[in-house]
Amino acid sequence: MKNPSVSVIVAVYNGAKTLERCIDSVLRQSACGVELIVLDGASIDGSVEIIESRSGKISFWESCPDRGIYHAWNKGVKRARGDWLCFLGADDYLVDEFDINRISTHLDSAISKNVLVVYGCVQYVTPQGEKLGIKGGEWDTVKKDFYRMMTIPHPGTFHHRTIFEKYGFFDETFQISGDYDLLLRVLLNGEALFMKGVNTAVVQHGGISNSPSRMRLAISELKRIRTNHGIALSVASKFTPVYRKMLATSLISSLIGGENADRFLKAYRDLKCRVRKITF
Repeated sequence: MKNPSVSVIVAVYNGAKTLERCIDSVLRQSACGVELIVLDGASIDGSVEIIESRSGKISFWESCPDRGIYHAWNKGVKRARGDWLCFLGADDYLVDEFDINRISTHLDSAISKNVLVVYGCVQYVTPQGEKLGIKGGEWDTVKKDFYRMMTIPHPGTFHHRTIFEKYGFFDETFQISGDYDLLLRVLLNGEALFMKGVNTAVVQHGGISNSPSRMRLAISELKRIRTNHGIALSVASKFTPVYRKMLATSLISSLIGGENADRFLKAYRDLKCRVRKITF
């Protein structure tokens, strides 16, 4: 069966500490139909040098100021030639044993069913590489909560290119939840395909969307997205365990300040990892 054409789009700004790992995880893919696009936001920490050292294997890259991750990804979409697009941040990377060749049957099956979103599981780790857990599940299971908040792990999710023709690009007015907004446009009346037993990517927990200092913004953006899409939830239905954690984190940030809350949460996670293994 012919391998599908896949474009992996990476956005980075001053991500030299993790960028090499991210880029190399894509370059080691054996599928001949895989291209890598890297959009750098004018980094000054050595990220550009890392990109340049691998420029011969990168289909397209540029380094210039941008308006944030969703602007960078939108630029990548316009450059992409693949039938399927996958988006990574500089601190995400594809799982070692993951091979795009091996998921061609899933992607072909999705096309035959007119499904435009295909995803697997992602592994969450600390910045030190300690495993926190795995996120991802059958669409029929996560669908009911998807209208409240993001329940599909976006890194390592494959978007058919027609999504951007039918539903538009990432909304750049969002700082954190633009990926959720895009997928909600597609899946509000559509279906997604879950690749059972397939771990696609590794996500370094503690990024912008999980930062206590940004949690209030994350909650505000979720509310705006639901309003934009006409989703009305009862008070009780909003308070899922994850949403309660978001509210608690936001409260802590308000009480002790964003930077202090970031440090507190990092120390708390590190302690839990040392004492016992946990799932995120």
